[in-house]
Amino acid sequence: MPCGQQESGGAAPGRYVVGVDVGSTVVKCHVYDRAAAVRGSSCRKVESLYPRPGWVELDPEVLWSQFVGVIKEAVQAAGLHMRQIAGLGISTQRATFITWHKRTGKPFHNFISWQDLRSAELVNSWNKSLLLKVIHVIFTVLHFLTGNDRYLAPSFLTFSTQQTSMKLSWVFKNIHEAEEAARKNNCCFGTVDTWLLYRLTKGSVYATDYSNASATGVFEPFTKCWNPTLCNLLSIPMSIYPPVKDTSFNFGSADPEIFGVPVPIMAVVADQQSAMFGECCFHPGDVKLTMGTGGFWNVNTGEHLCASRRGLYPLIGWKIGEEVVYLTEGCMSDIGTAIRWAQDINLFTNVDETEKMARSIVDSQGVCFVPGFQISVNDPYLCASFMGLKPSTTRNHLVRAILESVAFRNKQLYDIIVKKVRLPLQTIRADGGVSNNSFVMQMTSDLINKKIEKPANADMSSLGAAFLAGLASGFWTDKEQLKKLRRIESVFEPQKDSEEYKPALDIWLQAMKRSLHW
Repeated sequence: MPCGQQESGGAAPGRYVVGVDVGSTVVKCHVYDRAAAVRGSSCRKVESLYPRPGWVELDPEVLWSQFVGVIKEAVQAAGLHMRQIAGLGISTQRATFITWHKRTGKPFHNFISWQDLRSAELVNSWNKSLLLKVIHVIFTVLHFLTGNDRYLAPSFLTFSTQQTSMKLSWVFKNIHEAEEAARKNNCCFGTVDTWLLYRLTKGSVYATDYSNASATGVFEPFTKCWNPTLCNLLSIPMSIYPPVKDTSFNFGSADPEIFGVPVPIMAVVADQQSAMFGECCFHPGDVKLTMGTGGFWNVNTGEHLCASRRGLYPLIGWKIGEEVVYLTEGCMSDIGTAIRWAQDINLFTNVDETEKMARSIVDSQGVCFVPGFQISVNDPYLCASFMGLKPSTTRNHLVRAILESVAFRNKQLYDIIVKKVRLPLQTIRADGGVSNNSFVMQMTSDLINKKIEKPANADMSSLGAAFLAGLASGFWTDKEQLKKLRRIESVFEPQKDSEEYKPALDIWLQAMKRSLHW
């Protein structure tokens, strides 16, 4: 049953923008007015498919139906007509991709999710290969001789199961139809945004934007081009990639048959970059922490592209006209996933209970939770586990251990960012479903000894997409106007010395080590 709602005040005449967030767990749509207030909403659960152990897929037709459905429902819930929509902004999960036949439009396979592990053996093999070691040495020497940071990223190059590159290589090795079509220049590659654009325009628009392209691991952020060297290395044909456009840009209009009128498509953007834009992290040193299905720390590095360092990687945040904003990102899996799993096995009934459960005890009694349901950038074989269980362990201890693991990993990534990113960091702005948990937020603030702001609206990806669409359509004039629309719900300031957490953190780090290479 779709969840639609109408905000009080009815549908005043005027124009509105729509922001859609096609995430890993839900597809959400919000209709915004000029004050960035939500006038109508709708959401549907994303149904992942698990055809084999470790494989995670999405049915493209089901996703398309959900996408169109939530837009129609949200506009209806707002009491509006589609002709009142000034622009549509689309935020999507990153690195989930599909390939299809250029002439027929028929997919060769389902969407392969960023969470998918089918390339784990390939990743492991490449990361241990002599060839990769040679590449490291060559680019380390080039970086030493030239001082050019462009050569720094390849000197650290490691593959991960999250990246598109290895899974795309897997497609051309294992799906004959895709390989044959690629040889004849009849194969199209697209992340979720590209596929939705293609479907919305009945095949007339084939494109992606810089934020989505840079998150695939196949796009070179320094040159702003698809990476021919990497593609040659992995035997991926260069002919399959879409043109790359600005993030806030008139991509054309949806075919009138879909919504009844030709709705302008004014922005496509990757979800984490969209959340960054929604949080108004427009200046170098601005930091965004998203805690949803996964966890993501993003730092605005302005015009400077920080080369990939261990645990961090560079992204294009957005491109608007001549402006290109770069980000540095660190990520962690299994944030919302772990909490949802705990709910599925009845550790609690409602997610709102978890904060109270965690605070009902003084500590986790030495119980540690190691997340590892999906993927680890450094170790695809990391196993999820509880350690330190005792006869006296209760549900409250287990729940607290899960929440503590989120805060501990936030601390780990923050420390890496402070060490590697040579920028003074400004106030941290948090979003995502887990940011509603004040236990996690307060513990994170204590551990990193920084203030964290939480916005009134936690759905920053859809707001960011709407902001970008609004700028492209003239609905809003500039980023200064957007800053004035920000609403902060709460601010978490350090209340405990981080040293008080050291014994628990040390035990957790020990548990993490024991779960590696399972």
